[in-house]
Amino acid sequence: MEEKRKYPRTLIDEPAYVSSGGSVMPCVVRNISREGAAIDVDNPAFVPKHFRLVMARNPSIVHECRVAWIQKNRIGLTFTKIVDAAVEQPSSNQGC
Repeated sequence: MEEKRKYPRTLIDEPAYVSSGGSVMPCVVRNISREGAAIDVDNPAFVPKHFRLVMARNPSIVHECRVAWIQKNRIGLTFTKIVDAAVEQPSSNQGC
């Protein structure tokens, strides 16, 4: 099958959270790119169509997402706002 993604996905196995309207649900990010990701959840029925994906190991990395597809417990996501962590991180040279 021909790859149609603009950016290749990187395989990872990282804990994260689906966050929406004050509720939080654990998930595992299986792969990620600049444009989207695939996550595994216990029950996809409880995942809203639009939410924030918060990386557990670095909670300052947050992606605004929408659900692109669902296959069993795996959900494909499209990032609606691409977050560049380097832009959001304060410079280590500040105050020097």
